[in-house]
Amino acid sequence: MAAVIESAWENHPGYRIDLVPFPGVARAWFGDILLAESSAALRVIETDHVERLYFPEADVRLELFEANDHHTICPFKGEADYWTLTVSEPPVEDVFWTYRDLFHEVAGLKDHLGVYHEKVRVELETQWPDDPRAVSASPFPVWGDQSDLLRLIDVQEDGTDRFVAPGYHERSRNVVEGGQLLAQAIVAASKAVPEQRVISAHVTFPKAASFDDSIEVSFDVLRRGRTFSTVSIRSEQNGALVCPGLILMDSGAASVFADTVTMPDVPGPYESEPYDMRVTGRDLRIVDGAYSPDPERVGPPVIYAWVRFRENPEEPYLRRALVAQATTHWAIAAAMRPHRGFGEAQAHETLSTGIMSASISFHDDAPVDEWFLYANRAIWSGHGLAQGEGAVFSRDGRLMASYSVQAMIRAFTEPPRSRGMDARNAM
Repeated sequence: MAAVIESAWENHPGYRIDLVPFPGVARAWFGDILLAESSAALRVIETDHVERLYFPEADVRLELFEANDHHTICPFKGEADYWTLTVSEPPVEDVFWTYRDLFHEVAGLKDHLGVYHEKVRVELETQWPDDPRAVSASPFPVWGDQSDLLRLIDVQEDGTDRFVAPGYHERSRNVVEGGQLLAQAIVAASKAVPEQRVISAHVTFPKAASFDDSIEVSFDVLRRGRTFSTVSIRSEQNGALVCPGLILMDSGAASVFADTVTMPDVPGPYESEPYDMRVTGRDLRIVDGAYSPDPERVGPPVIYAWVRFRENPEEPYLRRALVAQATTHWAIAAAMRPHRGFGEAQAHETLSTGIMSASISFHDDAPVDEWFLYANRAIWSGHGLAQGEGAVFSRDGRLMASYSVQAMIRAFTEPPRSRGMDARNAM
């Protein structure tokens, strides 16, 4: 007689298991042997667990496997059965597993098989149906998807004059990027003064924020005018200030005249090198592969990056926020690039690096599901700081935004590990 498995859901009301459909194609490989392929895979995001990927059973090549005698108990899902990959030498045990008698809270996992990405190669592929050349692939687990990025950026109202951004489960680098805080400030101001648009923002980052907890974003409309308004933003985590900012907004006007800086003449996205920042739904390509961790690779202090998102948000402020979010990616790497012996791989290991302030001005709107270019130049470095400036162009040459970033680049006075830290949380 089979043992009765007691569910833990009633005693742990805050526990979460989210089943998130992946809007692309997932594949699992062992060497060059395709084990599974599906356009209906599920990302399973569980409290205090590594994210896992589950394939529909019909999309797994079970003829390559044999069921084994291994069984485990999960108090939130039930009893798991396992499969051994038999076409390898030696066989690989417990590659896939499934729950045959699921608790109702996770009924969506019925007829799905989880995969140990530690034992086989798992990839997620994003495709753009209107452009077969725009295909990007990321090894699983990823940081997240465009939808996750939008959920973190799109702060939600939480009381009078306050918004909240949720924490996040992926903590391999448990430090919130400055660009995300900048994007949240832009969204908060846009919701505080919905009749106007953000035209510029300036923020500083006095303290690092982590993904462990939510971020509270409060605002104060310092001046609300018919033409221009000024909004003060204050982002805090556990009562500590992590990002103060000042946002300028306007109501729009017709052009008296128009002019713009010329877009740089650089190779296009399909002539550039794909770069994986572990965000599915965002295709990123670096001109000449210039964003490199190799400390022996040198070049001018310039980085050009093409970006395209899977979806173009309907709200203009979310498009602006997505553009702003990536502006803080490039300044440190561009400043290091001319100097042999320095590279991104040293950040948070032997070098203390971080973005200290960012300013952005918005000029023209363009769809973010079409290619656009970040043109970044480090204009100065010294005294433990670096200064970068950049512009964002649509592929047809419109200037979408311009920005300025100040960053810290300093040698650690003592290694992070001596302070109980490592690259996951050290600045």
